[in-house]
Amino acid sequence: MPSIAPRLARRFRLILAAAAIPFLAGCNMVVLDPAGDVARQQGNLILVSTGLMLLIIVPVMALTILFAWRYRAANRQATYRPDWDHSTQLELVIWAAPLLIIICLGAVTWVATHLLDPYRPLARTAPGQAIAAETQPIDVQVVALDWKWLFIYPEQGIATVNELALPVNHPVRFRISASSVMNSFYIPALAGQIYAMPGMETKLHGVFNKTGQYTGFSANYSGAGFSDMRFAVKSLSDAGFAQWVAETKAGGGTLDRAAYLKLEKPSEKVPVQRFASVEPQLFDAVVNLCVEPGKMCMHDMMSIDAAGGAGIAGIRNVRSLTYDKFAARGTEPGYWGKRYVGALCSSPLLAQDDRPDATPVDLAPLTGAGLPSPGEPDSAAVALASRPAPRS
Repeated sequence: MPSIAPRLARRFRLILAAAAIPFLAGCNMVVLDPAGDVARQQGNLILVSTGLMLLIIVPVMALTILFAWRYRAANRQATYRPDWDHSTQLELVIWAAPLLIIICLGAVTWVATHLLDPYRPLARTAPGQAIAAETQPIDVQVVALDWKWLFIYPEQGIATVNELALPVNHPVRFRISASSVMNSFYIPALAGQIYAMPGMETKLHGVFNKTGQYTGFSANYSGAGFSDMRFAVKSLSDAGFAQWVAETKAGGGTLDRAAYLKLEKPSEKVPVQRFASVEPQLFDAVVNLCVEPGKMCMHDMMSIDAAGGAGIAGIRNVRSLTYDKFAARGTEPGYWGKRYVGALCSSPLLAQDDRPDATPVDLAPLTGAGLPSPGEPDSAAVALASRPAPRS
């Protein structure tokens, strides 16, 4: 935000606080008084925008009362001009003032939108405290489940459910996805909200500037257990975070694919869980919708499609992803192993006696759309031969 914004925000905060005390007694003001630099800049943007708009709203409301009182029917001293309909001076004020406010709002919002882009790495941890070039943010992989939150710490090799711990004054980078339906990841004290969507990955950067206990939740309705889809957020000192990691590792438990598939099933009011180890690449498998054994990952499918498709060998490997249409993941009996596109490297369709194209077909006597002309090479065969082998 422009350098003037923090000063304006402080002044507007004092004014608004004084005016709003009678109406906001007992309210949680975490959005306007957060614990993280990103959230504070967003709160300042709200205050500056509100203050700029009040520059028009307050005078208009005051003048409305003034005019109604001054030109009331009982006031015989007021000037009476029934034929008056225009004033150039008033027109300039009426149109110029809102135009200037809109220009200021647009400029402040445009700058803040780019500086506070959730995908943009942080340049500072607090005003005047730039992040050193060699500083690496803490990576946290987030998965929105029905109805709980899974946090994976790839560098520490641990995972938690409904509990997030971060060291103070250290930038954090979230990679966020979901298992079945769209949710919204939101920690008001840390940074703004951002959507979590199945088959996709979003990012969010943030930092805590003071220690404390906070709350995160889903800000997008996602079903029956939405109301209890909350998680504890701990801002700890470096020593406290190291101790928390050590306690998590000492607690035991492994989050592998089998454990994830059980955890993925819908459940409500789930208590905090900790896992001392995590299967590598689990989050990437979640994003690519291929946690189930033998299921083709989306990136493999896109790679095959980009190379021209699997040809005749893929005719029978098109079992539809019906769980997105008719049932939540893991809720329908007999789901696993029946309704997904199998990975080519492990699918039984690749057995020599089961392949539809096991016996070569002579296309020479055939003509028609999609078939090569006599004497021309088969483009499909050339593409198939040059395509890289699919990964498992």
